[in-house]
Amino acid sequence: PYDNIAPQAYPHMLIRAGLNDSRVHFSEPTKFCAKLRTLKTDDNLLLLKTNTEAGHFGSSGRYDYLQEDAYEYAFIINQLDSRHTKE
Repeated sequence: PYDNIAPQAYPHMLIRAGLNDSRVHFSEPTKFCAKLRTLKTDDNLLLLKTNTEAGHFGSSGRYDYLQEDAYEYAFIINQLDSRHTKE
């Protein structure tokens, strides 16, 4: 949670938000990301992706969820690949 963010190292993160989310206003993940960027003590990747057409459960198009899944998998594979190449 936002109040538990402290100056420390954090893992690579992809934070996702939906502009039309009726449960979590898009400013909440934005504030979370901004506070993390201010306080984190590492150089790990921190991305905020705001989908302008998504709600609380993601995109509502027939195949749009596949694009969201592909984006997440690409982020994960990128991080795994960067760890492998550093060793």
